Amino acid sequence: MQTVQTILFALILVTLACSVYYSFRSRKHIDPKLRGIYSSRMNIMMGIMLVLIAVSQLFFFTDSNIRRVFGTICFLLGVFNLFSGLRNHAHFTRQ
Repeated sequence: MQTVQTILFALILVTLACSVYYSFRSRKHIDPKLRGIYSSRMNIMMGIMLVLIAVSQLFFFTDSNIRRVFGTICFLLGVFNLFSGLRNHAHFTRQ
């Protein structure tokens, strides 16, 4: 159980770093197509990160209503970011 929590924490940190990296890249780039691609990759990483946070909150800590609500909100936001990022990435790579 502890190893799964450690792996989840490491994955959250990796997706956080990737999200920040793509955020900076999307803001600094001049080409609109590459800005869109980097922005969509940032959304994908942020969505994965929020889903991982939700999984850790819902399954690995003591159960309370606040954790359940927070985990559900993070999960829904993460899934929305993930799918919108995938859709935008497909759109910008087709251009």
